[in-house]
Amino acid sequence: QVRLVESGGRQVHAGESLRLSCVAAGRSISTYAMAWFRQAPGKEREFVACISWSGTTTHYGYAVQGRFTISRVNADSTAYLQMNNLQPDDTAVYTCAAGESIDVLAYAYPFWGQGTQVTVSS
Repeated sequence: QVRLVESGGRQVHAGESLRLSCVAAGRSISTYAMAWFRQAPGKEREFVACISWSGTTTHYGYAVQGRFTISRVNADSTAYLQMNNLQPDDTAVYTCAAGESIDVLAYAYPFWGQGTQVTVSS
């Protein structure tokens, strides 16, 4: 079992940056792909980014390409999401997930955190 805990979410103004962290407890995530998803009120869950276990492969959702960067430090069992030039449309609960294979679809990830709120004001 992998337990994921996100942190770093808070309220910011448009144009500012945030870095989210996802720490794994219980077992190492060094062999798992990691991903970030987000869900805004009244909207479907949206894929944000994912990274392979080695960190060599990444994919990004269209809405965040060029602004967000996913990374990981396996020795620390931590994945990160660097978010730059945040906009009000980025307001959502951001949740990290872990799974055996890198994928843009949520069903590929059996392990999920509780999420962290990011609010971007204009």
